[in-house]
Amino acid sequence: MVNHAGVHEKGTFNVNDLLESIKKREDFCKTGAIGLFIGVVRGETLEGESVQQLKMEAYEEKADEVLNKICTDLSEKPGIVDVQIHHLLGEFKVGDELVYVAVAGSHRTQIFPVLREAVERYKSEAPIFKKERITDQKGAASEYWVSEKHHSTAGTP
Repeated sequence: MVNHAGVHEKGTFNVNDLLESIKKREDFCKTGAIGLFIGVVRGETLEGESVQQLKMEAYEEKADEVLNKICTDLSEKPGIVDVQIHHLLGEFKVGDELVYVAVAGSHRTQIFPVLREAVERYKSEAPIFKKERITDQKGAASEYWVSEKHHSTAGTP
C-alpha cells in the first residue's frame, strides 16, 4: 500500500493510484466525500511568457517527511478520514499533472477547508523546486528556477 504522501518520479504514480489507496483504508466506510486537487502545468507565466517545459526536483527524503507531517496533522481534524499529497518529479509539458492532493472525510463541508490548507501548506513547506523553460513575448527563450513563495500569492498551482 502507498504511503499517504510523498514524491514520485513522473509515470510511477497517478490519480487512480491515489483513489485506490484511499478506498483500501480500513476506515474508508466512514468516508462520505473525497475532495481532490490536481495541479497541472500552466502554459503561461504570471508575466505572460509562454511556458515550454517544467522540471520538478525535490530534496526527496525531506519532502517525503514534510508531506507526511502535513497529512498527519490534517488527518486529525474532526471528520477527516484521510489526507494524501503526492507530488511528481521530472520533466513536464503544458497540461501535465504535477501534484495530487486528496482529502477524504465524513461530510463534504469538512473536506474543502482541509483540502485548501493541504495545498497551501505543501506549497510553502515542502522542499520541491520548479524550473521553467519559457519563451518571452519577443521570442527569446530562457529557463530559471521559480520561487514558489514568489508565485504562491498570485494564485494556482
